[in-house]
Amino acid sequence: MESPASAAPAAPAAPPAPPPPLAGGQLALATLAVALATFMNVLDTSIANVAIPTISGDLGVSVDEGTWVITVFAAANAVAIPLTGWLTQRIGQVKLFVGAILMFVLSSWMCGVAPTLPFLLASRVLQGVVAGPLIPLSQAILLGSYPKEKSSTALALWAMTATVGPIAGPALGGWITDSYSWSWIFYINIPVGLFAAFTTWVIYRKRESPTKRPPIDVVGLGLLIAWVASLQIMLDKGKDLDWFSSPFIVGLGLTAIICFAFFLVWELTEEYPIVDLRLFSQRNFMGGTVAISVAYAVFFGNLVLLPQWMQEYLNYRSVDAGLVTAPLGIFAVILAPVMGRVLPRSDARIIATLAFIGFAFVFWLRSNYVTEIDTWHLVLPTLLQGIPMALFFVPLTAIILSGQPPHRVPAAAGLSNFVRVFCGAVGTSIASNEWNNRTILHHVRLTEQASATNPVFTQQMSSTQSLLNVNGQTAHALFDFTVNTQAAMMGLDDIFFVSAVIFLLIIPLIWITRPGKGGGGDASGAH
Repeated sequence: MESPASAAPAAPAAPPAPPPPLAGGQLALATLAVALATFMNVLDTSIANVAIPTISGDLGVSVDEGTWVITVFAAANAVAIPLTGWLTQRIGQVKLFVGAILMFVLSSWMCGVAPTLPFLLASRVLQGVVAGPLIPLSQAILLGSYPKEKSSTALALWAMTATVGPIAGPALGGWITDSYSWSWIFYINIPVGLFAAFTTWVIYRKRESPTKRPPIDVVGLGLLIAWVASLQIMLDKGKDLDWFSSPFIVGLGLTAIICFAFFLVWELTEEYPIVDLRLFSQRNFMGGTVAISVAYAVFFGNLVLLPQWMQEYLNYRSVDAGLVTAPLGIFAVILAPVMGRVLPRSDARIIATLAFIGFAFVFWLRSNYVTEIDTWHLVLPTLLQGIPMALFFVPLTAIILSGQPPHRVPAAAGLSNFVRVFCGAVGTSIASNEWNNRTILHHVRLTEQASATNPVFTQQMSSTQSLLNVNGQTAHALFDFTVNTQAAMMGLDDIFFVSAVIFLLIIPLIWITRPGKGGGGDASGAH
């Protein structure tokens, strides 16, 4: 007869203990490799920004069509990021991270050799997909490499590379485009990626995470792709097709809404969801993710518009437009390591609030731009923006990951980065569309009195002809050029002002979160 003890079910096996932290030169080299992989990824979110006019001209397409080079990467990246948690369980952190780097290298080479826009866009889609796991896994791998008490330092080092990438992108992309060829903005990933993959594999191959084979959520994945793709295409093509007067745009909008609704219901009831939406039931995860995502959407949308405006209306070269945005990285790099020391002894919510106030101040300064602006007044707000950038990523990432057990860090980092990157793509499309709409509105207002029946206008045209010794057609062309330039400036000022207001309005999102132990909201719980 069986005893009660022998009949009792066996206790579930405890999860294996995580490997010990790295130390010394091995830790430094590992941090460099992971940071380079992160830098390579985030660099490609913005390096093409200033090269779009050149790429469009070389491939024989319009600048609006060329902008898809930016948005398809962001959209594909956004879809792939939340798959990180599921892929990590099946493949393992290290194998997935190294494999993603190598595929990123291959897709970068394909982008560089692209002979047509469709081939380039397909390569960028592949590049965005394989880049999906890089950001969340880089966070998880770094957190696992440092002692628990140094987790804030690990996040600060990660934030430094994640912050500098989008900042350095326009300057580096402009210099490469003007000095060599736009293809080299993709080729530079090849040596960086090979070094990062080799070094990561050598150091981490014996520190692989445990794996299991959960079933794939095919329905959830299909719905995710459907609503993200529909929404992104709708935002990109809406301006060209006159928005909801087009049946195509209406169809895309309805598809996005219906698929998103089914996606929410399915993922919340599925036993093995492709995206663990239950994470949003955690106050810190929800508040931190929404705050960082909205802020990133506003920041990245403006980061795309600024160099385009300088090239189109101020006649800046690609490299010059990039150099104007480059000072954004100065304070971001200097202050990021300081954050690693300050954060454990501070309330992360206060630091993030100061960052949002700083962003609002910078965008308010930009909302006063005029068409005759000099380079220094373009550079000054960009330089100052580096301060809130340094206070931005680390505290909010710490809040998002606080309290997560080690096995949930990839899923939590993946989902929060998915929302952030997707919002960045949406923010780019919305900012571009709204700039176009506001420019048209100001153009109409500025030309209300410009008609042959207005004696003041006709006298002004006559004076222009006499003063410049040109005919009437040339005088009207000069007038139209002046109005277009002024309308674009006023439209961009509107975008900057609204951006400042948005940063102030989302501050309460930070304060729905709870501070971590020690008042810092640190990420130690995620280690």
